[in-house]
Amino acid sequence: MEKLKKNDVVKVTVTGVQKYGAFVNTEDDNYDGLIHISEISYGYVKNVNDYLKVGDTVFAEVVDVNNDDNQLKLSIKDIDYKHDGTKLKRMAETKNGFNPLKDNLEIWINQKIKEITDKM
Repeated sequence: MEKLKKNDVVKVTVTGVQKYGAFVNTEDDNYDGLIHISEISYGYVKNVNDYLKVGDTVFAEVVDVNNDDNQLKLSIKDIDYKHDGTKLKRMAETKNGFNPLKDNLEIWINQKIKEITDKM
């Protein structure tokens, strides 16, 4: 049996879905795991079933592994979990943060007000 380690990408089958995540087994049935709802997407996940269903075979990245109990903590939010498990590139955050909004909000509001009043 091959030991898994953090950051490995493994093929798993969803065996159960709960409000808080999805339970999975590895293809070779050597490991059980959980994809916690917080590891599904960077956005808000209202329903795990929108992403994973019982019987789905997907790729998942190992976040943590307990080789003594053969249990995994897994993530699908940084990989192409439905196709081949390749790493996804995330857009880097800008150093400007909310400054463009802060700097332009009043201008945009005034432009919209003018646009609406000109149509009256």
